[in-house]
Amino acid sequence: MSQGPILIVSNAGRPMFARALDEARLFPLIDASFTEATDAVRTMQPVAVLVAATGLPQTDLAALARQVEARKPYVPLLAIDPSGPPPPNALPLWHSVANSDRLVARLRTALRVRALHTTVLRRLANDAARNILPETDPASDATALLIGRGGNYPALSVALGERMGVVGALSIEAAANHLNNRDIDGIVLGEGFTPRVVDAFLTVMSEDARFRTLPVTVTSGRQARSYELSNLETISGNPADIAASALPLIRQRAFEAQLSRALQALDAGGLLDPQTGLLTSTAFARDFSKAVEQTLSEGGGLSVARFAFDRGHQRAQLDGARIISRLKRRTDFGAAHHDGSVLVVFGDTDLRDAHAIARRLSSVMRHTSHGRRARSDAVVTVATLLPTDTPKSLLARLYADSQRAVG
Repeated sequence: MSQGPILIVSNAGRPMFARALDEARLFPLIDASFTEATDAVRTMQPVAVLVAATGLPQTDLAALARQVEARKPYVPLLAIDPSGPPPPNALPLWHSVANSDRLVARLRTALRVRALHTTVLRRLANDAARNILPETDPASDATALLIGRGGNYPALSVALGERMGVVGALSIEAAANHLNNRDIDGIVLGEGFTPRVVDAFLTVMSEDARFRTLPVTVTSGRQARSYELSNLETISGNPADIAASALPLIRQRAFEAQLSRALQALDAGGLLDPQTGLLTSTAFARDFSKAVEQTLSEGGGLSVARFAFDRGHQRAQLDGARIISRLKRRTDFGAAHHDGSVLVVFGDTDLRDAHAIARRLSSVMRHTSHGRRARSDAVVTVATLLPTDTPKSLLARLYADSQRAVG
């Protein structure tokens, strides 16, 4: 699966975790000391780098991480037993001797992300005029689900929110609802739950194929048994260190989501926006005109909702657009626009039902926060097609209603 060398960096001979890679038949494995690592990364072009990081100065690990991150396609860097929070692109694994199976699973998951990146880059090479991969840090695109009701919840919310979007849940039941309704890039399980509740939650997660590679950070207590969750870690300490330690795995998951949306956009021939999963503005305008024309000629209902977000908080618009992309019906379509809004067309829907759908979408959006900033709320207005309408007049009425709602 690796299709290239895996570089193992250690200053104390071959580390014990390398045996797990041998047994999993992940090869070829190449050993290097830390002083040799820079040249090895440049000349051998490894598909992954694993560093025995115990006792390694943070500055040295950070320097190697910067070199690895500059390479394309994506090269996973795993920091084994680091002395503190790792660099943002260094996937941590603590207690490697006891977690050898998890090491192999985590590496395989990371190599699948690399394979996905390779596919996207190959597809883009045949369409050089298009640049659909964002140049921003994937962490700024990530959304973490913070579950808890203990004393560390407020501080964790702020620490995580300074690095990524945060969806809060005070109960396991609320968390399950968010997992079903949203694209979540990682879970941080805070204090306030008994060991039995934590065990039940992790068991359910490991039994659902959708979540087996989802990063999960437990912040209190050691786990009594192992779970089939390749990116599960138990991290204690202050909230800032917990957030920094959880970040690399969540960041990788967000990068994988970016790549998946990029592939969908490529498959759609440029009709989909790779950042939101909705239509591009041009494709929306074309489909909207056709939908209005068809509804007026054949009968039925058609309604449009406008979700207006704070223009100074672009991430709120992206969050809202992705929620809409995930939850909309097959007959609906929408697009994010430069004015900070998202328009959604509800086919065969009257005004009453359109309001109900819009309220549901809006309620899902309200749970996202970013540090101490305001939540991702939207001002929602809805208009329905009248027999005398044109596409232009329907949108004009919708925007007029939006202005009155804001005022």
